[in-house]
Amino acid sequence: MKIKLAVFFGGKSVEHEVSVITALQAIHSLDVKKYDIIPVYIDKNNCMYTGIITGRIESYADIATLKRQSIRVIPVRDGNKTVLVKYPAGFAKKIISEIDVAFPLGHGTYVEDGALQGLLEFLGIPYVGCDVLSASVGMNKFTQKILLRHEGIPVLDCVKITASEFFADADTTLKTIQSKIGFPAVIKPVNLGSSVGIKIADDIKSCEEALEFGFLFSGEIIAERAVQNLREINVSVLGDKDSAEASECEEPIARDEILSYDDKYKSNSKGGKSTGMASLSRKIPADIPGELREKIRMLAVKSFRALGCSGIARIDFLYDDKNNELFYNEINTVPGSLAFYLWEPAGVKYPELLDRLITLALKRERENKAVNFSFETNILSDAKLGAKGSKT
Repeated sequence: MKIKLAVFFGGKSVEHEVSVITALQAIHSLDVKKYDIIPVYIDKNNCMYTGIITGRIESYADIATLKRQSIRVIPVRDGNKTVLVKYPAGFAKKIISEIDVAFPLGHGTYVEDGALQGLLEFLGIPYVGCDVLSASVGMNKFTQKILLRHEGIPVLDCVKITASEFFADADTTLKTIQSKIGFPAVIKPVNLGSSVGIKIADDIKSCEEALEFGFLFSGEIIAERAVQNLREINVSVLGDKDSAEASECEEPIARDEILSYDDKYKSNSKGGKSTGMASLSRKIPADIPGELREKIRMLAVKSFRALGCSGIARIDFLYDDKNNELFYNEINTVPGSLAFYLWEPAGVKYPELLDRLITLALKRERENKAVNFSFETNILSDAKLGAKGSKT
């Protein structure tokens, strides 16, 4: 019997469009002999739609038409199973499909940061990838630095700034960055990916401009030292808390000081059509010494497991090749294109990679079923409330 696999993508995120590309790449690489695939598109209001049209890339040129020709749905618990139900249901509940496994393929806020995972957890659906905690920590660049520093992973010092702090007293904020980090500094949102909202500040004035720009996308910003003589080296990790392995390393080719959104998704796209992170110009394998390659792969696996990740992730490192300094930069718990291009050189084809991710989701579900989430108690049999709702 085939697995009913619901692929969730899109969502209220600045990385919405990239998510669509990642998801449809995966959908068209899944083995239809093993899976009944239900593409669930989440619009920018976090409303869900499904139908044949939601699995076609050409449909996304006109979102309004796509939604009119699709079925709006919501996932609900129905007895011991989870189903997609037509919305609004009216008097008669109309089940569109059951769901055996969910495959969240959103990037960014509300879909990668633990929000969607929390909904799936609440509904009792086995799902691919990180759980709520690791997804949330993986999206927060500041929190993960604190945790990984504790685990002995080399990370850059940083300063976190909130929008309220900055707009209440910009001068103090700028002086803090200057004294604690110095210039040049990288200014970036705490919880976004795809290089959205990132700028390099060379002085106080450009720092102020970078912060104002970053706060357009996030309420929290981090400032960290810009690594000189920079080479960015990325690697993917596949597995879970019990066992994980690293892929081949890559070196992305940037046209500027930092990789931009266009570098990642448009720089090498054919015919003007993006193929997601697979379109990025890169060197695979990265042209680095073998000792450095193995150090990066070891640190990637250590970081993945320290953060409690599951499924697949891409971990980005910053390397100063003049001073031979290596720093963990960030993790992407739902990497663009699922980083399949890093696994193919290691002999893992994309369909096999997807199978392994779904297998990991089912493994976690079996483990969760072995845990007790309740115990017998008679606390409510004689419970009473006081006048103000206190227990008596």
